[in-house]
Amino acid sequence: MSQAPKSPDKRPMMGPGARRRGPMGGHGVSMSTEKASDFKGAMRKLAAYLGKYNATIVLVLLLALGSTVFAIVGPKLLGQATTKLFAGVMGQLTGGGEGIDFDGIRDILLLALGLYGISTAFGYAQGWIMTGVAMDITYRLRRDIAAKINRLPLKYFDDTSYGEVLSRVTNDVDTINQTLNQSMTQIITSFATLIGVLVMMFSISWQMTLVALLIVPLSMGLIAFIVKRTQQHFARQQEYLGHVNGHVEEVYGGHRVMKAFGGEARSLETFDRYNDTLYDSAWKSQFLSGLMMPIMGFIGNLGYVAVSILGGYLAVQKLITVGDIQAFLQYVRSFTQPIRQIATVTNTLQSTAAAAERVFEFLEEEEETPDPADPVQLDEVEGRVAFRNVRFGYRPDKIVIKNFSVDVHPGQKIAIVGPTGAGKTTIVKLLMRFYDVTDGAILLEGHDLRRFRRGDLRRRFAMVLQDTWLFNGSIRDNIRYGREEATEEEIVAAARAARADHFIRTLPEGYDMVLNEETTNLSQGQKQLLTIARAILADPEILILDEATSSVDTRTEVLIQEAMDELMRGRTSFIIAHRLSTIRNADLILVMNEGDIVEQGTHEELLARGGFYADLYNSQFESVATAG
Repeated sequence: MSQAPKSPDKRPMMGPGARRRGPMGGHGVSMSTEKASDFKGAMRKLAAYLGKYNATIVLVLLLALGSTVFAIVGPKLLGQATTKLFAGVMGQLTGGGEGIDFDGIRDILLLALGLYGISTAFGYAQGWIMTGVAMDITYRLRRDIAAKINRLPLKYFDDTSYGEVLSRVTNDVDTINQTLNQSMTQIITSFATLIGVLVMMFSISWQMTLVALLIVPLSMGLIAFIVKRTQQHFARQQEYLGHVNGHVEEVYGGHRVMKAFGGEARSLETFDRYNDTLYDSAWKSQFLSGLMMPIMGFIGNLGYVAVSILGGYLAVQKLITVGDIQAFLQYVRSFTQPIRQIATVTNTLQSTAAAAERVFEFLEEEEETPDPADPVQLDEVEGRVAFRNVRFGYRPDKIVIKNFSVDVHPGQKIAIVGPTGAGKTTIVKLLMRFYDVTDGAILLEGHDLRRFRRGDLRRRFAMVLQDTWLFNGSIRDNIRYGREEATEEEIVAAARAARADHFIRTLPEGYDMVLNEETTNLSQGQKQLLTIARAILADPEILILDEATSSVDTRTEVLIQEAMDELMRGRTSFIIAHRLSTIRNADLILVMNEGDIVEQGTHEELLARGGFYADLYNSQFESVATAG
C-alpha cells in the first residue's frame, strides 16, 4: 500500500462513543432514512445481475422440471398398483377372479421406484449446480461492493456509518445468497408441481378437481393479503438492522470515550430506539409470514375432506377406481404443498427484495471522478506546489475555502495556522485529492492535480497526523505499510531515524509485537513515533504534518520533534499547527481565517505586524500564564 492513508472519513455521531478512525475528520451528517422498498425494481436489478448465468439457470430449470415430472407420475402408477391389488382381493372374495396379479404389481412398483430414483438424481444435480451459482453470485456481489468502496468519494463515508456499509456487505448479501441457494429452485419446482399435479388430477376426475380448485382463490387471496402487509415490515427490518449494527460498532469502538463522558445512558437510549424499531418490524414481518402456513394448512385440509367425500361417492357409483381415489388424494396433498411453498418463498422474496435494493443502491452510488485517460507521470518531483484561486465547499451552499492562493517552493516548510474551522485541514484534503476543488486549481510541478492518477499522486506524499492511524498487526507490518517491499534493515533504519527503535526493542516481542485492534497496547507517543517511522520509510517528496505532538508529554514531544526534523530535511512540508511555538522556524506561515489567507510571512515578520497572527500567538501565552 502507499504511504498515504486511505481516504479519511468521519462517521455520524450516534452516541457519545462515536469516534473517528480515519486520518482526518469529515463533515458528517446523520444517517438518511431509507426509502420505501421498490420490489419490482429490486428484483429486476437482481435478475439483470444474474444475466451471465442464464444458460446455467435454464439447465437448472430443466433439471427441476424433470425431477418434478418424474415425481408427479409416481402416485398415478401407485394408484394402478392399488387398483390391481384391490381387484385381485375382491376377485378372491367373490370367487370370480384370478387372484392378485403380483407380477403386474411388481412391474409397476419397480417402474415407480425407477422414476423416483431419476427424480431424486435430477433434484440433487439441480441443487448442486444452483448452490455453485449462488455462491459465485455472493462472491461477485462482495467483490463488487469492495471495489465500489474504493471508488466512492469521501463524502459518502462522511454521511454514512461503517456499520451501515458493513450490513450491506454481510447481512444483505447473505439474504440474497440464501434466496438464490434455496428459494429459486423451490419456486421452479413448486410451479412445475402445481401445473403437473393439476394435469394429473384432471386426468383422473374433473369433478374432484373442481372441488380441489376451490381452495386456490382462497389461498391466493390470503397470500396477497399477507404479502402486502409484510413487505414494508421486511424493508424496515433490513434498514434498522443496519442502524443497530452501525450503532453497536461505533459505541464499542469508542467505549472509552463513552465511559469517560458518562454517555452510557444516552448510548443505551439510542440503541433502544433502534432496537425497538427493529424488534417491532421484525416481529410484525415474522408474525404475519408465520400465519401463512397454519392458515394455508387449514384451507388445504378443508379441500382434502371435501375431495375425500366426493371420491367415496364416485367410487360407490363406479365412476372411478379405488386406486384413482388413492392417487387423487396424494395429488391433492401435493397440490396444496406447492401453494404453501410459493407462499413461503413469496415472504422470503420480500426480504430478498429489501436486501437487493440496499445492495444495488450502494453499487449505484455516485462515484468519484475517474482518473484521466492520459495522466501526467513525473519521473522526479522536487516538491513545487501552487494553489491558484482555490475555492471549495463540502456542500454547494457552504463554502469553506473562498479564495486561496500561494506558491510553495521545493524544500520549504509551510505552516498553516488559524482558529478552528478556518479551513486548515481542508487544504490538506484538497492537496491529497480526497476532495477536488470547486474552482481554481492546485498544481504539482506545474501540473493540475486532477491530471494525475490518485494513486500516483498520493505516493508522492506521506502524512503524520494527530490521529495515529495504525492497524491490527505487528509493529513491523505497521512500519512496512509505508513501503511494502522494504527490507528488514530498512525498517530498522527508519525506526532508528524516528527515535522509535529503542522503545520497540524494550517491548516483549520487539518488532513482532502485535498491536490490538484499537492499538491500546502502546502509548500515544509511541504510536506517533511509529507513524513517523512509516513516513521515513516511504521516503516521500512532500510531507503533511498535522500537529503530531499535541497529545503527548514534553519529553516525548522532544523525541517526536527531533524525528520530524529528520523527516522534513530536504522535503517540502505542510505543517498544520495549533501550538504556534512549534512553527517559529517555518519558511512561510499562512494564517487562515474563514477560508481565506489573511496574512503570510515568517514568524518574526508576522509578529512585527501586530495583526491576526500576533493576536493568536500572544493569546496562547496569555492562556498559559493565566493557567499558571
